[in-house]
Amino acid sequence: MRYICPLNFFFHCIMKITFRPICKEDHPFLKKVYRSTREKELLQTSWTEAEKQKFIEFQFNAQHSHYINAYKGAEFNIIMEKNTDIGRLYIWETEKQIRIMDIALLEEYTGKGIGTYLLKQLIQKSENGGKKLNIHVEYNNPALRLYERLGFKKTDNTGVYFFMEYLPGDKP
Repeated sequence: MRYICPLNFFFHCIMKITFRPICKEDHPFLKKVYRSTREKELLQTSWTEAEKQKFIEFQFNAQHSHYINAYKGAEFNIIMEKNTDIGRLYIWETEKQIRIMDIALLEEYTGKGIGTYLLKQLIQKSENGGKKLNIHVEYNNPALRLYERLGFKKTDNTGVYFFMEYLPGDKP
């Protein structure tokens, strides 16, 4: 029997975006998604492909372990469009907040409105539940402008990331 992710209720419409929970067999795909978020940095190094891959392996494993241990009860999902794996969305929800732990799409799926669509749906979920919606965003992340356009506000600066929040009723 196929598991129906609670997020599917919010995202399945015209774009045919659905989710499925990650499993161990998804790790190669998840590493590919992770690498796609680091590719510009890797291009600036003089590392060999083997060194780059070793770095990605180490960083992915560290991040994945941190997420699993720090966010008990979180949803770890593969984003799918028309039954094709295109990214990942990790969400941790509590009584008062929805934390976007990670949202990432493969390069070929960026710039097509999918990320905007997903964020607008999460904003709607935030509004419906009266919960703040938050995320850490790296300084150099091109999506930073998107978050700001959608009404997220910078509430903290960690030195590498901005902590951003969307508060219900705070529409841009």
